[in-house]
Amino acid sequence: MKNPEIQVRRKPRQSRAKLTQEALQESFVRLLHERAAHDLTIREITDLAGVGLGTFYEYFSKKEDLIALTIHRHVKNNAEDLKTYAHSLIKLSPNLALDDYLQQVIHFQLEQIQAHQFLWAQTFLLERQISNIKSYRKSYEMMVQMWQSILAPFVQDAEQLKGISLNVQRVCYGFVSQTLLVEPEFGEWDELEKEIIKINI
Repeated sequence: MKNPEIQVRRKPRQSRAKLTQEALQESFVRLLHERAAHDLTIREITDLAGVGLGTFYEYFSKKEDLIALTIHRHVKNNAEDLKTYAHSLIKLSPNLALDDYLQQVIHFQLEQIQAHQFLWAQTFLLERQISNIKSYRKSYEMMVQMWQSILAPFVQDAEQLKGISLNVQRVCYGFVSQTLLVEPEFGEWDELEKEIIKINI
């Protein structure tokens, strides 16, 4: 069932509330290793998180809202990690050529995805089941902006930067998401990386 947007009833403002919301997300992810998302109950998620049903409904109106937020946070955290890595590369090697720089960033991204392969495979699957087109476009735009931030030190022209960033996202996202949707336990990461780099560089 497609939902219009993530519906969070109450945004956590205090550290304890944030920890509670994070615990619910972590419990959901842990249970995903045992069964498919549609088979999991809210009661199972709250029991594992150590909170009551009432607490769940303080933050979410239904399970799908928790899933949508978990996907969003997972993608956002990955984008932040990638930006941090890319900017540290520039500081360490200010004379790095664009091709070498992009190759190292893509390698880091694929390493991160491979390290959490199960969760990424589930993310791509659930994204298609839960997210509507508006949420999907918002998430995709966030990733394009991430690439713009990463490539900005090398590409000064704004239109060119936007075009290159969009194409890098298309290739990386397309290759990885389609691969893990079809083959969740995919293992030929070196070959996949070569194909992605060949197209992008």
